[in-house]
Amino acid sequence: MAFVTTCLVFGFLLLGLLGGETMASSNCNFPAIYNFGDSNSDTGGRSASFDALPLPFGETFFGKPSGRFCDGRLVIDFIAEQLGLPYLSAYLDSIGTSFRHGANFAFGGSSIRVGGYSPFHLSIQISQFRQLKARTTDLYGQRQGKARTPSSKWNLPKPEDFSKALYTFDIGQNDLAYGFQHTTEDQVRESIPDMLDQLSDAIQQFCDCCCVVDGGGQTLYEEGARVFWIHNTGPLGCLPYSFIYDQSKPGNLDEGGCVKPENDVAQEFNRQLKDRVTQFRLRLPHAAFTYVDVYSVKYELVSNATKQGFDDPMKFCCGSYYGYHVDCGKTAVVNGTTYGKACSNPRAQVSWDGIHYSEEANRRIADRLLGGQMSDPPVPITQACRKS
Repeated sequence: MAFVTTCLVFGFLLLGLLGGETMASSNCNFPAIYNFGDSNSDTGGRSASFDALPLPFGETFFGKPSGRFCDGRLVIDFIAEQLGLPYLSAYLDSIGTSFRHGANFAFGGSSIRVGGYSPFHLSIQISQFRQLKARTTDLYGQRQGKARTPSSKWNLPKPEDFSKALYTFDIGQNDLAYGFQHTTEDQVRESIPDMLDQLSDAIQQFCDCCCVVDGGGQTLYEEGARVFWIHNTGPLGCLPYSFIYDQSKPGNLDEGGCVKPENDVAQEFNRQLKDRVTQFRLRLPHAAFTYVDVYSVKYELVSNATKQGFDDPMKFCCGSYYGYHVDCGKTAVVNGTTYGKACSNPRAQVSWDGIHYSEEANRRIADRLLGGQMSDPPVPITQACRKS
């Protein structure tokens, strides 16, 4: 009897070891990340192209300006950490950059559609990706048969890594925000299908007569992309900026203290986006698509902020919209009052500057997202290559 028991115990231990090995090997081991988005995931594109973001941007984690609209890391940084990869260099940053493990095409203010706050809309970002891939592939082709610096020393991706990489999207918020600023709520709702048509065409055309992204070239799928991690848009109405300018309208706030019309439209965008992702799974069975519910995570964080140790979520750390408008990184003295000085404890704030989240908020958001609990299908990001 003792012998049988010993054998059973040994067997269970062996199965456990083998099972652990199997689980570990089921990770996708992405060699690179290619990210497309706006200021929520911009790691330096806007700063490299226009005036650099000054301190106190970057102060909490990097100890210096890092090109991020935050006091520290963004969700895309936590994604890189989770996958064991370096932080993504901005494609437009020419100093000290490395694209060996991917590139970041996100740009502050970017939208899916042409126009809005930034010239670097999604089709431009896709065009930049195509250029990076084409020029990298060409350079590697020129090196064949020549005694050159080992490819491991290059700051460029390996051509074969493009099809093995993770392609992440976090874009659409600025399309909605710009629409609310310049049109009506109904017009913003009516524009959602066109936004999603253009987002869809960046990945793969949905119809034979569609125009490809910017009128020519390949879609991401045609370029070899096979694993897509797609964030929905966050609760626009929960940003302090939205609250400050829209709270006075009767019945405008929901039970979480957020601007209801803006959040309603964001949820409609997300509903239609999820439908598109479902269609992609049917149309492209050789690709893996993960729809990530950022909205719910951010809304829960804001509506329960004080219970989670944060200050009032409609306050923010840097800059000023109350009394006198001063952008983060600047100060102004008006009638003896200084406006815009950064707070002493950014970790206590959900919002960094009234529009973007603090590093502490981003960390908590990433903790909820990367394990797969808020994803469809519910897989962790390390296993996003699995097809549903």
